[in-house]
Order: sequence, then C-alpha cells, then structure tokens
Amino acid sequence: MDQQGHAQFPIHELLALRWSPRAFDERLVEADTLRTLFEAARWAPSSNNEQPWRFIVATKDHETEWNRLVACLVEGNRTWAARAPVLVLSVASMSFEMTGKPNRHAFHDTGLATENLILQAAVYGLMARQMAGFDMEKARADLGIPSGCEPVAMIAIGYPGDPDSLPERLRERELQPRSRRPIGEWTFWGQWGARIP
Repeated sequence: MDQQGHAQFPIHELLALRWSPRAFDERLVEADTLRTLFEAARWAPSSNNEQPWRFIVATKDHETEWNRLVACLVEGNRTWAARAPVLVLSVASMSFEMTGKPNRHAFHDTGLATENLILQAAVYGLMARQMAGFDMEKARADLGIPSGCEPVAMIAIGYPGDPDSLPERLRERELQPRSRRPIGEWTFWGQWGARIP
C-alpha cells in the first residue's frame, strides 16, 4: 500500500515513507532487527544526556508477556493491534538521576527515542503505530512500572498487512490519503502568531 507523504518541500524519502498503519502482517520480527530498533533509540538526544526512556517489549511468540501488554490496550486498539507481532510500551523516568530533580523534558526525550526507533523500523520495511489508548494504571500495576516513571505510549510494530483484515470503519481510515497541516499554520517568526516571511 502506497501511503507516501507528499511534502511541500524536499524531505528525506524515509520520512515521507514512514506512516502509522493499523493493518499488520502477523509475521514475526527477527530478534536482531528488533535489537537494532532499540539501538537506534539508544542514540537519541536527551536533556543532560539523561536518556530517560525505558521500553517494555513483548513479542507474539512469548504469550505470557504478549498477553500482559495486549490486556492494557483499550478495546478499540486491541481489535487491530493484537495482530502486530511486537508491542512496546514507552515509559519516561521523570527525575534526573544525579540530582533527583524533576525532568520536565522526559516526555520530549522519550518521544525522540521513539522516533529514532520508528525511523529505524521503516529502514527495515517495518511499520509502527503509537497509541494513547491504553489503561495507564493497569500498565503500571501489571507491568511493574516503579513510581517516578510514567507510561507514555503503546507502540505496535510489524510488517505491513492487508487493510482488508480490519473492520470496515478502520479499513476506510487506513486507505485515506495521509495529510498534514501546512507549515504556516504552526510555525511562527520571532513571536507567537507572526507569519514566516
């Protein structure tokens, strides 16, 4: 399925090809490929080089761990995400290790690490979709997330699948062309609201 983004200005092909599908093939992701995705995440920038990201990973061939992550998803996400061969929960450590002070950049930095992971996945022909639709308190309890750490997003990873495997409403959304707001709507010059010349 071609869902390449049509950029206003030239961007790297990898960025244009990356998208977030719901249709996944159930083929397993090779262990070395998965390790490479997390190696890419490891090299993300972070405030004070704190590297506040943590990832809880489960693959479909490890049923107990897999079911634990699937059970944290809201029903609407469970209907399609349960086909993906890899589920990941990103977690942010909310305090600096050296000082114990709050790290207000922890979510930002965890997002940067996640984007590195997602782009590396695209290099291998894998797709990833991030989800806010999961039960944070269930994840915290069932996955043993310690205090001081916050669940951020659930991520389904796998090879692209057939949109016909989705319920009709989701299939329609899957097949819609990708779109983004124009740059001028959210980028300002020197102060809030000032248009870029």
